[in-house]
Amino acid sequence: MSVLGEVSARPLPAAGDPRVPAHVAIIMDGNGRWAKAHGLPRAAGHRRGVETLRQTVRHAGNLGIRYLTVFSFSSENWSRPAQEVASLMALLRRFFEQDLDKLNKANVRVLTIGRRDDLSAEINAILKLAEDTTRANTGLTLLVAFNYGGRDELVRACQALAERVKAGELDPADIDEEMLASRLDTAGIPDPDLIIRTSGENRLSNFTMWQAAYSEFVFMPQHWPDFDEAAFDAALQEFYSRDRRFGGIAAGVAGG
Repeated sequence: MSVLGEVSARPLPAAGDPRVPAHVAIIMDGNGRWAKAHGLPRAAGHRRGVETLRQTVRHAGNLGIRYLTVFSFSSENWSRPAQEVASLMALLRRFFEQDLDKLNKANVRVLTIGRRDDLSAEINAILKLAEDTTRANTGLTLLVAFNYGGRDELVRACQALAERVKAGELDPADIDEEMLASRLDTAGIPDPDLIIRTSGENRLSNFTMWQAAYSEFVFMPQHWPDFDEAAFDAALQEFYSRDRRFGGIAAGVAGG
């Protein structure tokens, strides 16, 4: 039996338990392969994936997770066929049109991370409306990584600091990790404790390159449309089984 299978039957810590991860990030992979396996067009897989996202947001909130980041559209995804990109943009619009009121009533705060200056005015308006509408909410924070790339995020942060150095406002010697982190899209958000990727792929794909330094990774075999509450719970149980040392050693262990 796999590790995930062995731990999945154990009871999960309840909301409020300090063991519950503050921040879970998910690379939602496998919509197209799910559709192909079911003899459906790729757009059908993306639509089914939105349903999975709704269920995952609800479940994360019920579990007491404070931050949930979902990798919805990468800066590299623009290279996909134009018809698929148009379908994804339509799904984004539909998701916020249909779900924004529900998210707001559920006390969910919506934030977006990723490059915004090269998006259309329409998409920017949709993202801004979601953020403005839910700004005062105090429950789960849903971070939507849209037009996002981890390397691009780091470049933009470095450029912002370089502009301050150029203006004589900042000494390069004063730049440290904390200052760089304050210029990232996730400034003020704790780094992910757990990063889940679905569909059996075992890579980060340019996602949260800086923030993932000490994240735990769990790679799930399910395609994203099949990622249900039981799969989420199994990933969490695997997380709870890990010994997180952050570069140190376990208590009572000699050597490194």
